[in-house]
Amino acid sequence: MQPSDLAHLRTPSAPTLTPDGRLLAVAVGRIDLEADQYRADLWIMPTDGSSPPRRFTSGRRDVRPRFSPDGRWLAFLRAGDDDKPQLHVMPVDGGEPRRLGEHPLGVEAFAWSPDSTRIAYVARVPEEGRYGTDKDVPPEKEPPRRITGFQYRVDNLGFTFDRRPQVFVVDALAEGAEPVQVTRGDYDHGEPAWSPDGASVAFVSARHETRDSDAVSDVFVAPAAGGDAARVTATDLAVARPAFSPDGSTIWFVAVEPDLAGRPTTLWSVPADGSGKPERLTDPERYDHDPAFGAGILPLLADEDAVTTITLDRGAIRLLRFPVDGGEPAELVGGRRSVHDYAVAGGVVAAVVSNPLSAGEVVVVKDGQERTLTDFGALLARSASLRPMEELEATAPDGAGVHGWVIKPAGTGPFPVVLMVHGGPFAHYGWTLFDEAQVYAGAGYAVVMGNPRGSAGYGESHGRAIVGDFGNLDSQDVLALLDAALEDPDLDGDRVGVMGGSYGGFMTSWLVGHTDRFRAAISERACNAFDSFEGASDIGWFFVPMYNGTDRERVLAQSPLTYVDRIRTPMLLIHSEQDWRCPIEQVQRLFVALKQRKVEVELLLFPGEGHELTRSGLPSHRVARFEAVLDWWRRHLSPAG
Repeated sequence: MQPSDLAHLRTPSAPTLTPDGRLLAVAVGRIDLEADQYRADLWIMPTDGSSPPRRFTSGRRDVRPRFSPDGRWLAFLRAGDDDKPQLHVMPVDGGEPRRLGEHPLGVEAFAWSPDSTRIAYVARVPEEGRYGTDKDVPPEKEPPRRITGFQYRVDNLGFTFDRRPQVFVVDALAEGAEPVQVTRGDYDHGEPAWSPDGASVAFVSARHETRDSDAVSDVFVAPAAGGDAARVTATDLAVARPAFSPDGSTIWFVAVEPDLAGRPTTLWSVPADGSGKPERLTDPERYDHDPAFGAGILPLLADEDAVTTITLDRGAIRLLRFPVDGGEPAELVGGRRSVHDYAVAGGVVAAVVSNPLSAGEVVVVKDGQERTLTDFGALLARSASLRPMEELEATAPDGAGVHGWVIKPAGTGPFPVVLMVHGGPFAHYGWTLFDEAQVYAGAGYAVVMGNPRGSAGYGESHGRAIVGDFGNLDSQDVLALLDAALEDPDLDGDRVGVMGGSYGGFMTSWLVGHTDRFRAAISERACNAFDSFEGASDIGWFFVPMYNGTDRERVLAQSPLTYVDRIRTPMLLIHSEQDWRCPIEQVQRLFVALKQRKVEVELLLFPGEGHELTRSGLPSHRVARFEAVLDWWRRHLSPAG
């Protein structure tokens, strides 16, 4: 795989089924390198495979399709030239999409009412005179922002306290209907879900007095026609993805313990009238139901007997059906692969599933039989020789097991080696196509990657093992995994580099300050100094006390910059100028310290980008980054390097 092969990726998402399970629609995203933009279309297909998928829309970027409960309408978000997604609806049997209203900052999540006449959705409401609401006031001439709390900005979005997300309800069938604003006030609102009778809408918000200084949120229920909202949870969890039971008596949701540190997302229920306390259904040592907690995209699908959702499991993401009585779940889609989104209707299970050689295909399961409906990965497969993932098990010095993979280039070794460390830390590498690893393998490097302690998908104890102790067990684990990989004679132990982004960038900076075994390193969007990170990062005020504690000496002891005098390894530092998660000062401090000590170091800065450069940055920037990475490894890991 080459950097230019990003243009051949086709990524399906958000499958939706008609109520009889006969038709399926899905969004398919792609990268247009020539236009330097992301594109997406909606595709539709019969679930029995009787005819091939066909493109259903041709907007610039159409995403998140949802069939109405009666199967007659398809709602979706369409982004125009201003890149602000607006809610659209169109007849399933043909016709032009019709836009439902106009919001200056676009629409986020949405949900159909049970009677297929209304849609509840979320849109940010900007303060008057900001964000283009006054055409005569450009951003640089807006009045100053008066900030009084911790939670006022988010990476890749910007300031948030002056554009709160609110819940609206609109008549989806009446042309020109004005939406009703259901929520108000200086609070964030999201993830709307309808009651079965269509009278109420549940949503997630934080309205308690200490909301600015914690991560706690609640499920609320409000009349769909507007009115006061009632809190139904206990203000002691961080909650997401509410869903009513079919009889309306119960609300299911996922939640994380309020400190979030290494905590899996588990499944909970609460009486919809707020008369009882929430109860947890699933065990955090066995299950984790949301790899991107709070994203608000993955549904909880509740019926009379069970709730269907995903769980992480040793790098796989499985789709399970959890009985409401607490019995053992039934697996709907499993194996060494990753379920990214799903839908259930008419006895049909639909899912977007990726594996190490595919960015995702649509599969359906009916009567226990699985069928793959799409071949979106064919274009990439024709243009690139993708390399398989080989599972790897290692043992840390204290006897703990470490799980990971090796991806080797084609041909014969010994190959130079790149050790990759993921971000998070409570994240994971898994059984899915990873464009970075494939590009490096395509360039002749063996890639070693895994899930050290602190990673998700191995239970709560594994995830919390590094809390307050960064750089200890986690570094032992990744080095043990590397040592196990190097037992393969195809891997050259004398030509090894290390790289990672975000927490993986922290680990890279940390490792080169504690060992000289790497020929070179690439540290990206890293946290290098927790003392300044605490105040500069959008999450620093919460992250540092949560993961590192409040002991200032301990915080400094876990900062890679503290050990800069020990670094001799050549380093490429990659960062984005608009990164608010790991702000630019994090890389500037390390760069200057290394330059002062005459260590070989280069700094690659991307203008206009935030923390998500490698996943959603400008396509040309993603290609430029790949080229810089490959150039660095070529210079330092080549046979003569």
